[in-house]
Amino acid sequence: MAGLLAIIVIVLAAVLADVVAPYAPDEQIRTALLVPPFWAGGTGSYIFGTDDIGRDIFSRIVHGARLSLFVGLLVVTISLAAGIFLGLLAGFFRGWVDVAIMRAMDIMLAIPSLLLAIAIVAILGPSLTNAILAIAIVILPHYVRLTRAAVITEAGKDYVMASRVAGASKMRLMFDTILPNCWAPLIVQATLGFSTAILDAAALGFLGLGAQPPTPEWGSMLADALQFVQRAWWVVTFPGLAILVTVLAFNLMGDGLRDALDPKMKR
Repeated sequence: MAGLLAIIVIVLAAVLADVVAPYAPDEQIRTALLVPPFWAGGTGSYIFGTDDIGRDIFSRIVHGARLSLFVGLLVVTISLAAGIFLGLLAGFFRGWVDVAIMRAMDIMLAIPSLLLAIAIVAILGPSLTNAILAIAIVILPHYVRLTRAAVITEAGKDYVMASRVAGASKMRLMFDTILPNCWAPLIVQATLGFSTAILDAAALGFLGLGAQPPTPEWGSMLADALQFVQRAWWVVTFPGLAILVTVLAFNLMGDGLRDALDPKMKR
């Protein structure tokens, strides 16, 4: 519930970013360079202070929440849809189809996820669109393996046998009979995949391979603030806390969903 509450606050801040943020994310206040937060001795009404070119950090973090949630939603949607399709094929048909799909997933899992994402973006070129595609490819194997395991478990049950005997087609068996009973673990994995997508997007942005300046993205904000770590702590602290709180909230909600959707986890 704590994770859900934090996510609701973050989503509301992202949706109402134009209202919540006191400044535009790219507005430069030339008379306020590296100004500390007002509650830490700074001048003006800057909640989180300003960066080295006079942009309000709070405004950029709020608008960055909109971008991070959009990246997470798009990545999870793409990888979940592709993972369900490939996992259904592998778990239902088995044989050479299963071997071909799962060996490809094993090869992808053998490569460190961030390294694979960097390689994909380096080939396609640094941009937010290519970063989203790279992250979706990186987390795809987790959905494929999870869907395949759930399909294999359900395929041998009596209700599937009854549908098969009744003359249900393969497409009907896959999508109407088996898939609805595999959603519980997939929903949990999608929630946890949200936090993974946000972290990977921040990592690519930090390396300059994600969203390009002046787009307000948490990872790129950290990269821009590296040179001011020792003399302007607020420039680094608040974007890092935004990533920490958001990822932690999605992880907590994912754990809660796992307990709620798995009858064996209920007391």
